[in-house]
Amino acid sequence: MAKFEVNGRNVQNRGPDDAPLLWVLRDELGLTGTKFGCGVGQCGACTVHVDGQAIRSCLTPVSAIDGMKVTTIEGLGAGGVHPVQAAWVEAQAPQCGYCQSGQIMQAAALLSANPNPTDAEIEAAMDGNLCRCMAYLRIRKAVKLAARKGARSGPARKAELRS
Repeated sequence: MAKFEVNGRNVQNRGPDDAPLLWVLRDELGLTGTKFGCGVGQCGACTVHVDGQAIRSCLTPVSAIDGMKVTTIEGLGAGGVHPVQAAWVEAQAPQCGYCQSGQIMQAAALLSANPNPTDAEIEAAMDGNLCRCMAYLRIRKAVKLAARKGARSGPARKAELRS
């Protein structure tokens, strides 16, 4: 049985170790912000962070994250509003919204690693996060807005904010 942390809470998987993380998050833990899209890791709707890295939870067996920290869209920002989420709202990025939690998680991982990405770096990082509504220009605008506002998170940003 895999034990791991989700959004700061210690959990233990009660199902099979080969169960996809996505189903554990949604069905066992009730964290439905992470979406099922394609089931083969191609659309990005299921993107979450594992130890700070964006991964596809539909492809990741829960046994692979034993002892690790998982962050879902529900745990991304204090009080539920991460700077990337705020930029998404300000830029009016979502249309239908189905893919947005995965898009936001991918963008947050990008900005944590690269606080000032170029358009090409944004496109490369976001490649594979599909949007059926074709809101890609608004998504890129939101990523750039979040970058301008200093939307990095993680240890580097926390150290910067303390100084």
